[in-house]
Amino acid sequence: MFDLVPFRNRSRRDVAEREEDPFNSLVSGFFDDVMDFAGRSFRADIKESDDEYTIEAEMPGMNKEDINLEINDDYLTISAEHKEEKEEKKENYIRRERRAGRYSRSFYLENVNQDDIKAEYEEGILKVHLPKEEKTPVKKRTIDIE
Repeated sequence: MFDLVPFRNRSRRDVAEREEDPFNSLVSGFFDDVMDFAGRSFRADIKESDDEYTIEAEMPGMNKEDINLEINDDYLTISAEHKEEKEEKKENYIRRERRAGRYSRSFYLENVNQDDIKAEYEEGILKVHLPKEEKTPVKKRTIDIE
């Protein structure tokens, strides 16, 4: 099964030479970082208990101040904007990079007490606690026809 995927066997010497080359580390490091950040959305798990829903969103590298939670028309939107600037100086070259990204996901809030929603952020995980609303039983009634 593993022979279906092309694989180039590299010697240890090739790897060592590539790591020592400053241009290679500059270019490959830049594109690795950019490709890692671009096109991603954060992952979220939704749990249900008897009295609440909990959304756990993975947001590593974010600061609490980068994250925004907003309720609009029964939708909870979690968004985050991250800006990073990195400068690295070695021998005869300077590497300076900037990257920014914005993530956003929305969740429909059905049967949720919107006034008592609470959120906490710790070690890259945002937890949003959504307490369930008491269900009011639907009463049977007759509708008059005009």
